[in-house]
Amino acid sequence: MRTGETYQSILDHVYSAAERLKNVCVRTPLAINNNLSTVYNATISFKREDLQRVRSYKIRGAYNKMATMSQEELSRGVVCASAGNHAQGVAFACNTMNVKGTIFMPLPTPGQKLEQVKMFGGSDIEVVLYGDTFDEAKDAAMRFCTENDGIFIHPFDDPAIIEGQATTALEILEQAEEPIDYLFVPIGGGGLAAGVCSVFKELSPHTKIIGVEPTAAASMKKALENGGPVLLEKISRFVDGAAVQQVGRLTFELCKNVLYDMATVEEGLVCETILSLYNKDAIVVEPAGALSVAALEKYKDQLQGKNVVCIISGSNNDITRMEEIKEKALLYANLKHYFLVRFPQRPGALKSFVMDVLGPNDDITFFEYTQKNSKEKGIAVVGIALKQNEDFNPLIDNMKKYDFFVNYLNNDPSLMNLLI
Repeated sequence: MRTGETYQSILDHVYSAAERLKNVCVRTPLAINNNLSTVYNATISFKREDLQRVRSYKIRGAYNKMATMSQEELSRGVVCASAGNHAQGVAFACNTMNVKGTIFMPLPTPGQKLEQVKMFGGSDIEVVLYGDTFDEAKDAAMRFCTENDGIFIHPFDDPAIIEGQATTALEILEQAEEPIDYLFVPIGGGGLAAGVCSVFKELSPHTKIIGVEPTAAASMKKALENGGPVLLEKISRFVDGAAVQQVGRLTFELCKNVLYDMATVEEGLVCETILSLYNKDAIVVEPAGALSVAALEKYKDQLQGKNVVCIISGSNNDITRMEEIKEKALLYANLKHYFLVRFPQRPGALKSFVMDVLGPNDDITFFEYTQKNSKEKGIAVVGIALKQNEDFNPLIDNMKKYDFFVNYLNNDPSLMNLLI
């Protein structure tokens, strides 16, 4: 929001941004998902921003921002901080416009995103890995700007960035054949949500806009509760595209009176959604890209018979993360369990555990045990996968009945992470 402007005047800037971007961005499809439409007895459509040239909507804001800068500003070089997707958008713009860029990224950034940034930017960009979180990388980028007279390209809290992201909303409304009842939008810093709110408030005010955040990084929800942006002391970085400690002041102002509701989603449910989209629809999404779909279940009673749109924000997922994603999904579904188990140090003890304790469909997926001759019994760490939740209580009962049970590690994540 530019000082003193109304939502209508912001909309005029969005139309201008759409004109700038028409030969740069893909007009991504708005496609009905038949599977989820059947599940929720509604028309569920995906706005496929994962099909953008940089595999996320972030190209819209980054390119629009740089396209509105003067040649003098661009000649000084641009600087940005990002967990991945904004960095790719800036890198693409730098390479396309022949502008030098310095990109700060957190040290834990997935390797796939890091390589994509380098590929899109080529020789026009330099990547600097710094800090554990986006916010730490951003602070370093701001210091670099001050010391080197660079221009900072904010990932979300900038009018030109928001107006670029808002072109997603223009396309949705142009593509929709029927009025949209619900729109689910993922939120990190709030740039996409702010753009969507600005457009829909003027062109489709009846649409209920649901913002979706990871439960462990719910910065917009906290801001709405407190009447302004709040710095979260601790967040989880797993949903890296939405792991922001504090939303923007500008994005908050644009969202606060327009968002119908805020939903938070557990990481395990995000992982379940990633796997489901891949297995059922052959759609590959990153954790942040799954947020909007993951939230549908929380509103299932309200969605029946409605026209619903979910923005799939990105697909920059590192294949090396899939084992972690599968593990989190199984733990969330209560189908994967870890135990400390007491084993008699004698031949046949493991056979007894398998025969007497495990059910016919239970599967040992992790086993760590070292025999110690000085003791009658030894402790093993055992992971067991179940076919259905109903098999859990019989498993526990059998462990206790035959004196194998010591501790259930799922209830103690710190100890489980230490041992496994």
